Amino acid sequence: MTDIDTANPQAGFADLGIAGALLKALAKAGFSDPKPIQNQAIPHMLKGRDVLGIAQTGSGKTAAFALPVLSAIMSLGARRQPKTAHALVLAPTRELAVQIEEAFRLFSRGAHITTALVLGGVSRSSQTKRLRDGVDVLVATPGRLTDLVRAGDVRLSETRWLVLDEADRMLDMGFINDVRRLARATHPKRQVALFSATMPAEIEKLAMELLKDPVSVSVAPQATTVAEIRQHVVLARTKQKRVVLTGLLSEPAMKSVIVFSRTKHGADKVTRQLEQDGISAAVIHGNKSQNARQKALNGFRGGDVRVLVATDIAARGIDVPGITHVVNYDLPDEAETYVHRIGRTGRNGADGIAITLCAPDERAKLRAVERLARTRLEIMADHTGEPDPAPQPRPARGTAEAETDRPRAKAFKPARSHDGKHKPRPAAKEAGAPDKTRPQRRRRPQRARFAKAA
Repeated sequence: MTDIDTANPQAGFADLGIAGALLKALAKAGFSDPKPIQNQAIPHMLKGRDVLGIAQTGSGKTAAFALPVLSAIMSLGARRQPKTAHALVLAPTRELAVQIEEAFRLFSRGAHITTALVLGGVSRSSQTKRLRDGVDVLVATPGRLTDLVRAGDVRLSETRWLVLDEADRMLDMGFINDVRRLARATHPKRQVALFSATMPAEIEKLAMELLKDPVSVSVAPQATTVAEIRQHVVLARTKQKRVVLTGLLSEPAMKSVIVFSRTKHGADKVTRQLEQDGISAAVIHGNKSQNARQKALNGFRGGDVRVLVATDIAARGIDVPGITHVVNYDLPDEAETYVHRIGRTGRNGADGIAITLCAPDERAKLRAVERLARTRLEIMADHTGEPDPAPQPRPARGTAEAETDRPRAKAFKPARSHDGKHKPRPAAKEAGAPDKTRPQRRRRPQRARFAKAA
């Protein structure tokens, strides 16, 4: 039977029973009051109960499972065994796994907690080296971890805390059987927390298999957007978006702006273009180091950087006051992500403006957002009927003149006959026949090898 949580909604982090070292790290990181999902989940996990959480992206669920897991590991004081982990967190994507591992390191700063990150697309040898002496917390994607377990590079038999984050996405991506196998390989007396935005039948079945007498916690999905945020749409083809964005940012009212990009490559490209157009900008995404991201955030908070370009995963946990505008350079794949994006502005009763640049092939995503928000978004401009802007010159290498001074390949000109007409294309030569359309190399006369006959 699943119990329903009745936690105190007014409790602070100190009231939840979190270890003192973690409270200090939370204070330094700027976390003040727990979010609803944290208030509900943390007390039960600290008591050793299994938890079934229904929560959307951006609800604060990472801290909801990370803080009690860290508190339990610190109170246990057990030594790490080679190739093992006290706690395992499974996530569907590389980006989310990176974000979760960073959160564990942030919350446990100064607490002598070791973490490891196991995911595809990076060196396997570096991951096995990290696991050689054992770690406290292992964050992984199911595919790569399955490979390491089969190879004997990691043993899960000592893992007593298991967290499945965004379980429905792992189901959609085909990882559910790997998840089952990995879960069964952990310690028989494990504590399990499963978080999912939705509860399809297969995830409900998985929860029944893995969780014992769980407590159910949930937060209401963000069905509508914040009333104080004015939302506008600018219709523009993809090639027009750079010029449109630069034009928008020429307005003095756009003082502190977050520009969201769907991909890391796109975020880098937008940042370069803004800098080329004379606009101070910085970028944060999963491929940036922690120092680089912190430098970008500090510049944005301090006003030295006017525009912060970010991906959705990297922007999680960012709390910067006074953001005047949010610009969606492209629409996200999920409408709920749009709600989370624009919630960065219009906080604490202040006015906020969200502007979405929508290309013709993004209309379906725009309609999905409007269905979720239950309103039609105002179209403030339509540039799709205008010609595309002239292509921008590529940045020169070395000096500004380097690109223009580079010699260009000569254009091909068809041969002409004496009467000015094009010569017909030569027919394909027969095997062994000389190619008379090309100049023949002169051959040196060979010396006679034998004396001439008398």
